[in-house]
Amino acid sequence: MGITVTATALPEVKLIEPQTFGDARGFFAETFNAREFAQHVQAGVEFVQDNHSRSAQHVLRGMHYQIRHPQGKLVRVTAGAVFDVAVDVRAHSPDFGKWTGTLLSAENRRQLWIPPGFAHGFLVLSSYADFLYKTTDYWYPEHERSLRWDDPEVGVAWPRIDGVPQLAAKDAQAPCLAQLEAFA
Repeated sequence: MGITVTATALPEVKLIEPQTFGDARGFFAETFNAREFAQHVQAGVEFVQDNHSRSAQHVLRGMHYQIRHPQGKLVRVTAGAVFDVAVDVRAHSPDFGKWTGTLLSAENRRQLWIPPGFAHGFLVLSSYADFLYKTTDYWYPEHERSLRWDDPEVGVAWPRIDGVPQLAAKDAQAPCLAQLEAFA
């Protein structure tokens, strides 16, 4: 098979493009291969959970991370399109507070690897989006933290939408970077 891996503005966050084979019948793509992931993205990663969310247009989910039991995430979209964002929340990182974002869609079949220590979120750009992701640890709600999606210090350049994005209550009340419980 084969994948193309590109470092983003945050070198640990990787854009992954699986090779796709298509013809008049449709297409085939190998969306995960442990050997290729270890060789081209990051060795020693073990995924323990797969998640699938569906969100309506203008829903913004995030920016989430776990302070204990940190999760690495391999994310992709199987229907629709999202703007996907990772923010470095590692307290001692030279990139602390910096972000990277990319368009993920069913059409482009791209994936993003977000290692532990990064807050993650996405904004749905299409009428809805099916978002699938693999995680390296389980979800522990007591350890989940959020970073404010529109923190001016971080300055994520979210795509313009009509109105304000739809947020969960916890995301609307999330702290800014200055008050954040950073990942050690």
